[in-house]
Amino acid sequence: MTAGSEAEQGPLVLERVEKEPPRGWQSAASSRLRKHCSCTSQKAKSQILGFVPILKWLPRYQLREWLLGDAMSGLIVGILLVPQSIAYSLLASQDPIYGLYTSFFSSIIYAIFGTSRHISVGIFGVLCLLVGQVVDRELALAGYITEGGGNGSALLPAALGNGTAAVVCDKSCYAITVGATVTFTAGVYQVLMGIFQVGFVSVYLSDSLLSGFATGASLTIFTSQVKYLLGLKLPRPQGWFVLFKTWRSLLVNLGNTNVCDLVTSLVCLAVLIPVKELNNRFKAKLKAPIPFELFVVIIATLASHFGNFNTDFGSDVSGVIPTGFLPPQLPMWSLIPNVAVDAFSIAIVGFAITVSLSEMFAKKHGYAVDANQEMYAIGLCNILPSFFRCFVSSAALTKTLVKESTGCQTQVSGLISALVLLLVLLVIAPLFYSLQKCVLAVIILVNLRGALQKFLHVPAMWRVNRVDASIWLITMATSALVNTELGLLVGVLVSALCVLGRTQQARVLELGRAPTREHYEDASSYRGLRTHPDVAVFGFGAPIYYANQSMFRKSLYKRVGLDPVKERTRLVKFKKSKPQQREEVGGVPHVKSGEAEVAGKKHEEVEAAGSVTLVLGREPRLFRSLVIDCSAVLFLDTAGVIALKEVRKDYAELGVTVVLAQCSASVLDSLERGGFYPVNGGENQIVFFTIADAVHHVRSLGAPNGGHCSE
Repeated sequence: MTAGSEAEQGPLVLERVEKEPPRGWQSAASSRLRKHCSCTSQKAKSQILGFVPILKWLPRYQLREWLLGDAMSGLIVGILLVPQSIAYSLLASQDPIYGLYTSFFSSIIYAIFGTSRHISVGIFGVLCLLVGQVVDRELALAGYITEGGGNGSALLPAALGNGTAAVVCDKSCYAITVGATVTFTAGVYQVLMGIFQVGFVSVYLSDSLLSGFATGASLTIFTSQVKYLLGLKLPRPQGWFVLFKTWRSLLVNLGNTNVCDLVTSLVCLAVLIPVKELNNRFKAKLKAPIPFELFVVIIATLASHFGNFNTDFGSDVSGVIPTGFLPPQLPMWSLIPNVAVDAFSIAIVGFAITVSLSEMFAKKHGYAVDANQEMYAIGLCNILPSFFRCFVSSAALTKTLVKESTGCQTQVSGLISALVLLLVLLVIAPLFYSLQKCVLAVIILVNLRGALQKFLHVPAMWRVNRVDASIWLITMATSALVNTELGLLVGVLVSALCVLGRTQQARVLELGRAPTREHYEDASSYRGLRTHPDVAVFGFGAPIYYANQSMFRKSLYKRVGLDPVKERTRLVKFKKSKPQQREEVGGVPHVKSGEAEVAGKKHEEVEAAGSVTLVLGREPRLFRSLVIDCSAVLFLDTAGVIALKEVRKDYAELGVTVVLAQCSASVLDSLERGGFYPVNGGENQIVFFTIADAVHHVRSLGAPNGGHCSE
C-alpha cells in the first residue's frame, strides 16, 4: 500500500472503552470494609494459612525426597551458627549467650511464618553493628562504666520491664535490655508495615544502594574489631566520624597492645583466610563446606584454657556462658522514645535484606514469596525473641548460600539448625568460657571478605553504569566515614535525585522517517532517515511534569530552531520600526504573514502565509506544522498539560500547527482533563495513534483542496 493510499484512508480511529464513573469516598470505604471485614469459613481458612505458611506446606512435606537435604543443610548451618553467634554478640555489645538465643529463636519463628524455603534468618553483621552503636550510646548515657573506664560490671539502678521499682542491674543486664528494646521496636515497625501493605518499599532500595551501605558498614565493623585483635580495652566512639575517632584511639593506645592476643589473632588469621579460600574454590566439589571456624574455636579455647591466657597474660575471654534459658522479660518502655529513630532504620535495613534475598532465591528455584508476609515473619522474629533477651535478626547472605548449596529443600532446615543450637545452649555453652575475644574478632573479620571485595568490582560497575556506581560510592563513603544510619538516608536521597535527574536530562530529538516504511526514529542515531520538507517531527523521552516542563519547552524551542516567544517580540518591534528599517532586518528564523514583496535585499526572509523558516543544522528549511511524538511520555501532570497548551498556542500565533501523536491512554486522559482538546471538537481534537497519521493529516491541511502533498 502506498503512502498516498494510506493518507486517503485518514488517520486510525479507535473507540475508547467507557470507564466506570468514579465512586465517592463513602462508597469506596464501605466497599473496602466489606471486602476486608466480611468473614466466611473459606476466607478465614485462607487468612490463617496465609499468615502461618507452615500449616500449608508441612502437610505436603515429601519425607523421603526432602528430609535428607534439609537435615544436611540444617546441621551444617547450625554448626556454623555456633561460633558466628558468639562472635557477633561481641559486635552488638552483648554477652555470647544472647547471640545463641537470637539465632535459636529466629530460626524457629521464621520456619513457622516465613515464605522462603532457602534463606537463613539469624544474626547479621550490619544489624549487629547498628544495635551495638545504640547499646553503647545508652550505656554511656545511663552512666555505666565503659571498658576504658575500669570495671565493666558496675551495678547501677535501672527501672526494668513494666515495673516502677528500681532494680539493680549491671552493665551486661542493661546492655541486653537496651538491645531487646531496640529489637522489639524494630519488630513493631516491621509488623505495622506489613499490616499497611507497604512491602513495596523494598523496591526503592536498589541493589547498588544496599551493596554500598553494607560495604560501608563492613568498613566500620572492621575498624571496631581491631581493638580486640590488639587486646586493647577501648570505649566505642559515638556520633559522627566514628571511623576516624576509632583509628585515632587505636594509634594513641598502640603501645598497650596485648602480645598474647596479637599472636593469637595472627595465627587464627593465618589459618582461616587460606582455608576459607579453599572452601570457596572447591565448593563445587565439596558436598558441604568444612566448618573450619568451629575447629579454630575449639582449638583456641583449649589452648587458652590450658595455657592460662586469661590469668597469666591478661587476655580477655568470653567468660561464663550459662546453660538453659532465662525467664521472659518485658522491654524497657521508657527507653523506646530514645531508640525509636534508630529502630526504624534497623527495621528498614533488616526487611530490605530479607526480602531481596528471599526473592532472589525464590526466582532461582521457581517459586513465589510474599513480600508483606516476609514483613510479618521478620517482624515476629524480632518481637517475640525480644522478650527472651535477643537482639535484631534478619536474613544473612553467607549462611543462606551455605544452606542452599548443601541441599536445603524447605524451612525444616531452619528447625534442624535450631536443634543444634538448642544442644549448645543446654549442654555445650559453658565450655567456651576460655575462648578469647580476639578469636571472635578474627571470625568476624574473615566473614567480611565478601563485602570488602566489592571494592575490586568498582571499575566494572563504573563501566556498566556510572549512575549506579556513583550511588554505591556515595552510600559507601557516607556509611563508613560519616555515620552508618546517615549513609542509608543519603543513599535513598541520592537514588531519588538520580531518578529525577534522568528526567531533567531528557532532550527533544528530531525524528526522521525510514526510507522503506512509515517508521520514525531519532535522526541523529541512524543513517538514511528522511525528514519532511514542510513538517517537523520531534520526540521527548521523559514524562512532562512540574519539575521538567520548563526545560521541555526550552529544549523544544532550541531544537526546532524557532522560539515563538522571542520571535513574537521581534515581530512587534519589526512592525513598530520604520519602513526603511524593515527592509534591513535580517537573520533566520523570521516570520511574516500576509502578502508582501521584498526584492533585491541581502537577507530576503519573507515566505508564504503560514510558513516559517526553520534552521536545522546548517541548511534552513520551511515548515508549517510540528508533530510531537509522545510515545515516551509516561505521564503528564497539570504543569505538563499547561506546557503543551502553551507550546501549541505560541506556535499557532506564528501560523504553525502543533499536533501530538502516539499518546498513551493515561496521557490522553490527562490532556482531556486539563482542557487540551477544545470542547467544540474540530481539527484540534483528532487523536493520532501513529506519527505517520499525524504527518499525513497536517500535510493535507496545507495542500490545495485538502489533497495530499507529495514529497
